[in-house]
Amino acid sequence: MDLFLAAEENNLNLFQKPLADRIRPKDLTEFVGQEAILGPKSPLRNYINKKYLPSLILWGPPGTGKTSLAKILAGQIDATVENKNAIDLGAKEIKELGKLAQDRRLQFQRSTVIFVDEIHRLNKSQQDNFLPFVERGDFILIGATTENPSFELNAALLSRCQVVRLSALSITDLQRILSRAANSYEMEIEDILRSEASQHLAEWAAGDARALINMFENLLQISVPRPINLDKLKDILAESRPLYYDKKSTNHYDAISAFIKSIRGSDPDAGLYYLARMLKAGEDPRFIARRLVILASEDIGNADPRALSVAVSGFQAAELVGLPEARINLAQVVTYLACAPKSNRSYEGLNRAMEEVDKTGPLAVPANLRGSDNVGYIYAHDSEKGWVDEEYFPIGVVNKKYYEPTERGFEKTIKQFLAWLKSRA
Repeated sequence: MDLFLAAEENNLNLFQKPLADRIRPKDLTEFVGQEAILGPKSPLRNYINKKYLPSLILWGPPGTGKTSLAKILAGQIDATVENKNAIDLGAKEIKELGKLAQDRRLQFQRSTVIFVDEIHRLNKSQQDNFLPFVERGDFILIGATTENPSFELNAALLSRCQVVRLSALSITDLQRILSRAANSYEMEIEDILRSEASQHLAEWAAGDARALINMFENLLQISVPRPINLDKLKDILAESRPLYYDKKSTNHYDAISAFIKSIRGSDPDAGLYYLARMLKAGEDPRFIARRLVILASEDIGNADPRALSVAVSGFQAAELVGLPEARINLAQVVTYLACAPKSNRSYEGLNRAMEEVDKTGPLAVPANLRGSDNVGYIYAHDSEKGWVDEEYFPIGVVNKKYYEPTERGFEKTIKQFLAWLKSRA
């Protein structure tokens, strides 16, 4: 074993860690940004001073220091740290981690911090497995997420954790990180980038330190005259492929837009292509499923009323089983919705009704329709057709028609039925 360790030390220069790992802050004095949550009077700083650490959910955009902060906080209480990614965790693994942490606490009186990156990717049943261990204090859970914890985490788990919200890093923060990156190569940032290029790179990173560091590392591998000027940097950035796909990237919005438009356009093959592309990029299957639920009503509606049930069932299945199996459920929903007849008349009708309400305000409900009076109300079921020629709109809204069914799918039947109801024959 010593021989292997010696060989590893001798080859550090040949097989260096990524720059992002090499310059990762080791303590709070090196940590850049997040003054709002780490200020002298902040609750988190108070915990640190008291050598106490509750279970936390670190919520913020990519590259804002969630992983680094978790490691620093764990170091403040001298705890054993287990780093995990949610996509690698199942119920069995969570229980095994809990049992190890429990043994460590009881036998050696040593705390354990379980850091779970992308914790929002765990489904509800997987999250439940954390509860007994957190409740007993067997381990301290620190979860990192780019998604709103109120939507993505179980209420029971969330109630046992404190949410700490991190912000995108400022241009000044990113320039400090650039300087540190250059110093790690025993250089100054001015030796690598001209000042205007350095500023542009920090702006390009859009608050994401990881994207900044990765691109900086790439720049060092490119054979170009240094320091790199602004025009050359722009050319390099334009030619570079996106470094990541995340919930705020252009790729994310372009892919989901093409996905929805493909299904709306009744192209199941294109729909499957964009589904595969998003899943490969690490998109949350629940986000995809939610968009399909919206599409089922917005673009299909009553042309196929079953579409909404299929989409809701798909969402429930994705939440229940999680990846990788959830991709099969999503594929079924995508192909069904793409092949269903389309209508947006319910959606358009609602928009017209909303405009009417904005224009006329809260008009008085007719006396015969009020729950308190009910005088003069004609019970529709007493008629032969189950319909009576009654005026349901308030005074001031006359003969308005918001919903106009199409001739497609089941809406054609709805249109014929409404015509039959109001016929005098």
